[in-house]
Amino acid sequence: MKSFAVNLSTIFTEVPFLERFKKARENGFSFVECQFPYAEKIEDIQNELNRNELSMVLLNLPPGDWDKGDRGIAADPERVEEFKESVRLGIQYATSLNAVNIHCMSGLQPKADQETARKVLTENLHYAAEEMGKHGLDLFIEPINTDSIPGYFLNDIHQAAEILGQINRPNVKLQFDFFHMEKIHGNALDLFKNYEHLIGHVQVADSPGRHEPGTGTMEYSLILKHLSEKYSGYIGLEYIPQTTSEESFKWLSK
Repeated sequence: MKSFAVNLSTIFTEVPFLERFKKARENGFSFVECQFPYAEKIEDIQNELNRNELSMVLLNLPPGDWDKGDRGIAADPERVEEFKESVRLGIQYATSLNAVNIHCMSGLQPKADQETARKVLTENLHYAAEEMGKHGLDLFIEPINTDSIPGYFLNDIHQAAEILGQINRPNVKLQFDFFHMEKIHGNALDLFKNYEHLIGHVQVADSPGRHEPGTGTMEYSLILKHLSEKYSGYIGLEYIPQTTSEESFKWLSK
């Protein structure tokens, strides 16, 4: 379905993860993305992608122990070696699944001060970019609002832009989630226009409920019009369906 990539971590959750690939194909999608595929064997995911003629366009690095509260570990000075292990595992999955884009979550503010955490995050991103570059992979960072993830370290687009400027590598880019940008700053479309040169991937959900476009207060008719005219990458559907997954796609026909 054009360049829309349905996120299999937030949509089709009515069925187990490996059954969501078939659902994506049945609903007309050619592209999928997901957050954390690591509970599944690579071979099983490969089989579902091939069987359903789908392409995986994005996945996240392992976030640490999600069940114990981790939301990424890239800014934590006490977990640098663990982060490097997560990069190796992320690359293994991405290359095996032909996914060329990987999102790295910064994690929560660690015990260290802001300056130390930012230094560690920047150094870890340098390392990840170097390793991913050997495989032709792009690395994304994304500001996330602190209502959705309280204490999230990377929570401002201007901060993210500064970090990208420090790293200054062609394979490190901004992942622009319209929902998070609207929650953090407001005027998400204006921000997109300002930072378009840094953006490698887009995700959509409406604010405030994080449901499909058209269910909240955002002007998605204007957003989608601009994207269709100015943006050539994938658009990830990382929203939580308001009712059922199938019902949530009605906005696409408009």
